[in-house]
Amino acid sequence: MKGLIGPSLYSCCNCGNHVALHDDVISKAFQGRNGRAFLFSHAMNITVGQKEDRELMTGLHTVADVYCSDCNVVIGWKFERAYDETQKYKEGKYILEKSKIVRENW
Repeated sequence: MKGLIGPSLYSCCNCGNHVALHDDVISKAFQGRNGRAFLFSHAMNITVGQKEDRELMTGLHTVADVYCSDCNVVIGWKFERAYDETQKYKEGKYILEKSKIVRENW
């Protein structure tokens, strides 16, 4: 699917699988496990792992690791539940690690 003229998007840095659209970026000011991360409203061509509670910088959340559906590398996580009222906006959203994705069609 490389070489398509279309929307700006992000791909898995390991295999090139398209995982998110630039238009779905909510914020670029997040912290992942390995540095900067982006918050997306949607992700595609991914599989979602098992839910678990994690203590993050903004408190306790129920999250599930997100894997590239082609190469199975962990590229981020999905927020399933936020326990703090001020963090509820993250529920159902995706964190993708900047170090795990590359830009295409820019």
